[in-house]
Amino acid sequence: MDHPLDSRHLQAPGAPVRAGVPEHGRVPKYYAVKAQVAALIDELGEGGLLPTERDLAERYTVSRETVRQALRELLLEGRLRRQGRGTVVAGPKLEQPLSLASYTEGVRRQGRAPGRGLISLESFPCTPALTGATGAAVGEPVWHMERVLLADDERVGLESTYVSVARAPSLDTEFDPDSSFYAYLRERLGVSFGEADERIETVLATPREALLIGTPPALPMLLLHRVSRDTGGRPLERVRTLFRGDRFSFTAHLDGAET
Repeated sequence: MDHPLDSRHLQAPGAPVRAGVPEHGRVPKYYAVKAQVAALIDELGEGGLLPTERDLAERYTVSRETVRQALRELLLEGRLRRQGRGTVVAGPKLEQPLSLASYTEGVRRQGRAPGRGLISLESFPCTPALTGATGAAVGEPVWHMERVLLADDERVGLESTYVSVARAPSLDTEFDPDSSFYAYLRERLGVSFGEADERIETVLATPREALLIGTPPALPMLLLHRVSRDTGGRPLERVRTLFRGDRFSFTAHLDGAET
């Protein structure tokens, strides 16, 4: 069912033109409610408690299912978060720079407390798929380190790092898994990063990944693949990192260039 929507609830800096409303001006009823709740979110501010579904349904004269659909999208977008049995206004998304900086450094720059929880650290014979990224020959030992990413003790992602054992022979005894792996390589081993190739895509977490991160399997994730090399151009690491789509955005600085 279509529903008229007051355009005052729509336009904001950076928003799509007319916030995505069709030219005929009619939108699904749930979207009209979503826009009104979004305006309420702005009024409440971070940490503000949202009225119950029943109260919102009465306020906007719609069914609870319509309200539920609107809230579901706002939750997926990271505007809201569940807290106990209620729903509160979420804080701004974490901005992760697309640069040769670690997750720890990126989060710390935003005034948040970064952390990681170790899931596993083990070595295994290098496979053909990992030789180019790690510099190890097939059959040579490679470390696999899996860690949950934390921001102010909130689980926000999952990181898998592959590095040759020859590069970091004492990783299992010298390295604090709650700290920055990049800082360890730089300060303890004297290895400096020179360049990296990155690819980002949207995915859904597997049941295991969703359980480790503490999110519903249907929550969209941002998946970052990174292959890094040192200043001499030698392969250094392969990293696969899942970031919660409702808690992260990526930023990059682009210099002007002729096309």
